[in-house]
Formats: sequence, structure tokens, C-alpha cells
Amino acid sequence: MTGKRVVVTGASGLLGRAVVKRFEAKGDKAEHTVIRLAFSRANEGYTKLDLMDEGAVEAFFSENKVDAVIHCAAERRPDVAEADPEKAARINAAVPAHLAKLSQQHGFLLIYISTDYVFNGRSPPYEVDDKPDPLQMYGRQKLAGEQEVLKAREAGANVAVLRVPILYGQVTYNAESAVNILQDVMSSSQLPVYGSAEDKLTCLVVEDQSGKEYKMDAYQVRFPTNVSDVGRVLVHLTHLDKALPPILHYASPAPSLTKYDMTTIIASALSLPIKHVIPDRNKPESKPGQTERPENTQLSTKALQDLGVDVSEEQEFEEWWKANAELHLEWRSDALERLN
Repeated sequence: MTGKRVVVTGASGLLGRAVVKRFEAKGDKAEHTVIRLAFSRANEGYTKLDLMDEGAVEAFFSENKVDAVIHCAAERRPDVAEADPEKAARINAAVPAHLAKLSQQHGFLLIYISTDYVFNGRSPPYEVDDKPDPLQMYGRQKLAGEQEVLKAREAGANVAVLRVPILYGQVTYNAESAVNILQDVMSSSQLPVYGSAEDKLTCLVVEDQSGKEYKMDAYQVRFPTNVSDVGRVLVHLTHLDKALPPILHYASPAPSLTKYDMTTIIASALSLPIKHVIPDRNKPESKPGQTERPENTQLSTKALQDLGVDVSEEQEFEEWWKANAELHLEWRSDALERLN
């Protein structure tokens, strides 16, 4: 492989950090130069850039010649997108539209990270050419971003969309992932959120032995995918000697899991009982003010396989949690010491 100059947006986030790590790894024998773009968490080692400041973004790409941009930055929380749709739409739709235009202008490859939430979840598995039908604001905004990116592709830009499902991995605080945050159904101890700027307090669920009961969805299914595997796929895509299709899907090939299944696996890895977590096997009802989630948005990875990309995962969900249980316990011990 030939070394490339790669920009990763949202590089301080859960997915961004994993993507950076993959590009900086020496396993492919290529020396990549990675520029880590971040804004709200632009610590040492990151280039601070507000992606919603079009002038600043244009100046950055005029001053920096790059081969590829992996656009991970997004407002990924559906409830936040629902509560403040105008602000979320700027990062989820307007920013990728601008980056796609700059891709055409400067000749770099843009891979836009999108979501399985562009589908309604009623007819899985979904191929890349299946018609989207998002149920909530977040899915509609990400779909709008896709449409803008693909419009630039029709005008000659070297761009592609990669849809991924719910993600998990090494976090700096549990709320970075809708999977890792399930640990927050597990504690009676008030613990600081490790690594957050405000060091806010959080109540960790699997560890909550106070007697309080929690209901956990055991109806809707998910395909939790490790960010490290997504990073590996992205490295492969940037090195293909052929043009990428407009849309690609990547997701864990493992069987589906409900939130209750995931909670059970996490609790087992941490050797904690969860009698206080009750499986709710009823179909969720859409209520006013609540963000509707799709029932099953399984993504087909056939298009990636046709390109010769490895769509396996390095560790299954349960295996990963068992391997990382010690790290979590070390974090918890450190958090308690800091609190005391």
C-alpha cells in the first residue's frame, strides 16, 4: 500500500479515534499522514476546525493537500436531532454537502459515514440500493447528507457513502456509544464520567444493586459493530485501485441482539447480576415526544464483499466485552479514587 494524507473529521470521537488508530497502524506497511480534525474536544494532537464555518474549512483544504477525507463528525444522537433539528441538520446535512463540493474542487476522496437509520426497519436485510424511509429526524438528516454527497458525485466528485449500524468500542465516557452506555444501567455508585471536560457525575445499570428495577427493550434488534472493524474497512476502501460504488454497507456479521441481550452480555463480562433488569418483550409504542426507532435495520454487506473487502469482525461482541472487562474495572476503580 502507498502512504496517503488522510483527514479524519470528528477525530476525537468514538469512531474517529478508531479510524485514526487504524490509519496510523503499521500493519499495512504504509506510512500514512493523518490530520485529526476536531472542535469541541480538540486537545493536543488535534487540529481545531469548526466544520460549520465554511470559510475556515475552505481555507484549510486550500492550505492542505490531502488524498482522502473520512467524514465521521455528526450529531449521532437521535433525541438531540429531534430536539434541535436546525442545529443538527447543519452538521448532518450541510457539512457533508460542503465537503463533497470541496472534494470535487480539490480532487480528494470523500467517504461520508451514514447510518442504518435511513431505513424504517420493516423489510431487512437492506441492500445498498433499497429505498430509504427514515422514521425520525436523525435518519432524515443523514439521508439528506447522503443525497447532497451523491449529487456532487454526479457532478464528478470522488465521493462515497458508508452506512454503519449502532457502534461500540473503547470510550472515554459511556455516553459516547449507545451500546457502552448500557453500563449506566448497572451501578449504585455515583461515578464521574471518565475523560469528559466537565467530569460530570453518572450513575453506572448493571452495577446498580439498590433494588431499583429497570425495563430493557427485548423486542427491537440491533447489530452492534466495533469501531475498530469500521476503521479497518475504511483503510481498505481508501487503497482500492478502482472507483468506489456510490453507497456501501458495513455491519457486524454476527446474529442480532436486543438491548436486553447486550445488557446481559456486558453484565456477564463484568461478573455482575442483573436481576433488577427486566426484559420488555412488547413492541415499543410511538408516543408523543419520543423518538421512534426502527425494529430491524440489518445491513447487507454484499456490495463490500463484491469489492473484495473483508467483512468479518476481529472479535465477536461477547468476546470483546470479556477481553475489556479488566479495563472497565480499572477505570471504575480509578473513578472511585478520584471521587473520594
